[in-house]
Amino acid sequence: MSASARIPRLRFGKKTLFAHGARTWEAQASFAPGALRFLTDARLLGRPLGHWLMLLALVSMWGSAFALTKVALVSVSFEVVVAGRILIAGIVLFLFMSFTRKRLPLDKRVWGTFAAMAVIGNCLPYWLITWGQKTVDSGLAGLLMALMPLLTLVLAHRFVEGERLGRAKLAGFCLVLIGVVILLGPETIIQVGGDGSDLLAQLAIIAGAFCYAINTIIARLCPIKDSLIAAAGTTLVASILFVPIGAGDLSYSIGNLDPSTFLAVGALGIICTALAPILYFHLIQIAGPTFLSLINYLIPLWALALGAVALGENPDASVWLAALVIFSGIAVSQFSLPSLESRRLKED
Repeated sequence: MSASARIPRLRFGKKTLFAHGARTWEAQASFAPGALRFLTDARLLGRPLGHWLMLLALVSMWGSAFALTKVALVSVSFEVVVAGRILIAGIVLFLFMSFTRKRLPLDKRVWGTFAAMAVIGNCLPYWLITWGQKTVDSGLAGLLMALMPLLTLVLAHRFVEGERLGRAKLAGFCLVLIGVVILLGPETIIQVGGDGSDLLAQLAIIAGAFCYAINTIIARLCPIKDSLIAAAGTTLVASILFVPIGAGDLSYSIGNLDPSTFLAVGALGIICTALAPILYFHLIQIAGPTFLSLINYLIPLWALALGAVALGENPDASVWLAALVIFSGIAVSQFSLPSLESRRLKED
């Protein structure tokens, strides 16, 4: 094997970008097509670079939701937080629909899918996770969400064509699971088995993670492929279902919101509930639910970091070891090993 064959490579169309020793990245092709073509053609760990950038954007949007929720819960009830974020998201998505002149479908089957996603992907997990965060730190809430891919892998293998549990995915999943165990640590495991309130709060967050896993599969099977229409329809149904539940507290709290709570609920509605699902629906159609489930490996790290910086939460040194293991698992899970049959065909 030549020296250049051992160099880490980044694909750009039919050309290769590579680093050699202390040399910087060199391009063997012109960058004239611009950044858009680079994001389309460049590949990292077998995936288009654009997929990874959209994934990281989702991580920052949804990973920040835990800290924002914690801030909002200081002065308002969890019902107000959930109703407020859904209502704000509905308004924002309606404005997007009006601006783009798109219309919601009339097909009853499509609205049945919207209703399922509204309940399983919005109302239930928002309610469960927000209620749990009344007593659970934002960082720990993010950690518990890392359990979501356990169910996603199984469901995708069963219900989504082309999503199979290969050896690489299983090996990567095992590494990530080890990282999650390191993140939780003995103290957290003891807390989960501690008094009833802590146990119920953390179980509620885990139940919310399972809701998201199921919703990931439903979203992939959704007959509507337009991300804005899917997000708007889902949020509209969620608003109809949940906003009346928190309407009384919401009307009372609007006049008593302090600036930090107002901004937190507003960010939850606009960024985490309106804009993020648009990106979510788009990415799940082009990359698949198993790849998208990686957000729940990265979200714990983002939630821990933001909780430490913004809220003064203090994760211990084991977090960094867990981060290394988790990122190693992500890399392994994205590496496709050629099958024995394909290797035999090449040899013949």
